[in-house]
Amino acid sequence: MRILLAEDDSLVGGAVHKSLSRSGFAVDWVRTGQEFKAAVQDHQYDFVALDLGLPDTSGEMLLQYLQSKAPKLPVIVVTARGGLHDRLSLLNMGADDFLVKPFDLDELTARIRCILRRLPSDDASQGCTVHGALELFPQRFVAVWKGEPVSLTHREYCVLEVLVRRKNQVLSRSQIEESLYGWGEEVESNAVEVYIHALRRKFSANLIHTIRGVGYQIAPLHQMALMH
Repeated sequence: MRILLAEDDSLVGGAVHKSLSRSGFAVDWVRTGQEFKAAVQDHQYDFVALDLGLPDTSGEMLLQYLQSKAPKLPVIVVTARGGLHDRLSLLNMGADDFLVKPFDLDELTARIRCILRRLPSDDASQGCTVHGALELFPQRFVAVWKGEPVSLTHREYCVLEVLVRRKNQVLSRSQIEESLYGWGEEVESNAVEVYIHALRRKFSANLIHTIRGVGYQIAPLHQMALMH
């Protein structure tokens, strides 16, 4: 799951980036409004953590930009302004939640996961995403197959989760890599293929289809029922 972090303070941004990365998220960190807009335009994100105090663009303008470009993208706002009028204004402009500085890093992670659990999906039930016999619990990075938990690494889970979330699409290797790695992280040349192979071995050889020359897609529901 990939998060866009907008924070110009190097100490705060570094701490948040490290904390979210340790929690299993891929994090891209920008420090200006221009970098923020370019990132939203060029990449697909699952969540935004936005500091209102960026040096070149007001946070309110960036919220408006998100509403025009990616209205369904969830946003938590970090601000030094904690008054009731400020909080109501942020929520009315499209923010899903907010934190007032200084804040606890564990609370930020918990709030992000809480918002992600509430997001509507085709098969959402109490924070669980269901696709046939496969159940995913994103708040705990747990996968269950035919009622039995399956042990996965963080990256294996993230590959499986992005394929299920975008089950009606064929995802290229680069699209899957975007969900796994933040900027500056080294991408191993065959990492996606290794994770796909591991998932097929742990679940079913037919769980993930290879579309030659294009990418990968999770098996459709009518085929999931036939898997052993």
